[in-house]
Amino acid sequence: MMKTVKRFWFGVTATAALATGMGHAAEMGAIETPIKLAVNEWTGQHVTTRIAGEMLKAAGYKVEYVTAGYMNMYQALGNGEIDAAMEIWSSNVSDEYGKQLAAGKVTEIGDLGLEAKEGIAYPAHVAEICPGLPAVEALRDCAGQFATAETLPAGRLVDYPADWGTPGAERITGFDLPFKAVPAGSEGALITELRASTEKKSPLLITFWQPHWAMSAYDIKFVDLPVGEEACFEDPAWGSNPNATHDCGFAPTRVFKATWSGLAGKWPAAAEILANLQLSVEEQQPMMGAVDVDGKSVEETVDAWMQANPDKWKPVVDAAIQ
Repeated sequence: MMKTVKRFWFGVTATAALATGMGHAAEMGAIETPIKLAVNEWTGQHVTTRIAGEMLKAAGYKVEYVTAGYMNMYQALGNGEIDAAMEIWSSNVSDEYGKQLAAGKVTEIGDLGLEAKEGIAYPAHVAEICPGLPAVEALRDCAGQFATAETLPAGRLVDYPADWGTPGAERITGFDLPFKAVPAGSEGALITELRASTEKKSPLLITFWQPHWAMSAYDIKFVDLPVGEEACFEDPAWGSNPNATHDCGFAPTRVFKATWSGLAGKWPAAAEILANLQLSVEEQQPMMGAVDVDGKSVEETVDAWMQANPDKWKPVVDAAIQ
């Protein structure tokens, strides 16, 4: 998905159904009115949203998929123009979300289940080129292996595209590593770098994230960094480098779900279903690969997954309506 340097430290707000496990049978509510699900700009979110929609349809609801800009959709969610957003990243969410949440117009309905992670990463074969990885200190001794004409004598870190922020560069400064961060031109450029490094068995250090299909395709590993916490980003005294902030990993990211606050009253069983929907990285990443690499449509990919895995979603639907 897209990244920015904004960080928000929202607490976890879960429904009672999620807190106690599987939901219980609830009233269906306004079944003739479509439930509008937000469709944002990245493949994983398309997969998540389509699964949610098909579960609602299996319960007997009508569903409408609404294309919505991820950073700009929260007022529409608060107004009920969109009924649910199924994959919100706490590391990358606009101020408007917090305003709508505080006003009681938006309700969080629990985490999605994705183990989201961002960090400094490398294809697995690079550990042979730079012994000591995944320890961050190993990069001091083998920086020259990553050097290019553009960065000599420093090693090269391929950072996120410039409009996603510069989190890789912040870690280079934070840990005082002999590297230079070079922004990638796009997400596609990051993938091109990974493909070339894997094919040639060449050194590569990159800023990356999961879930992403490339994590599996190119056997990507993360450099071990101390757990990121708010003080690390604000106080130079925190961490191993007393002269800089960001001498830690990325801020832990929650991936959670939220609805228009009127959804549970209008469609009680749908609220149960959406609250109890869970999706793991191991389930989502192959579906992302089927779409982005194999060229399959989101619809056929999700349909195949649901047919092959009724045990993952059908009990959630049945518990809400029976």
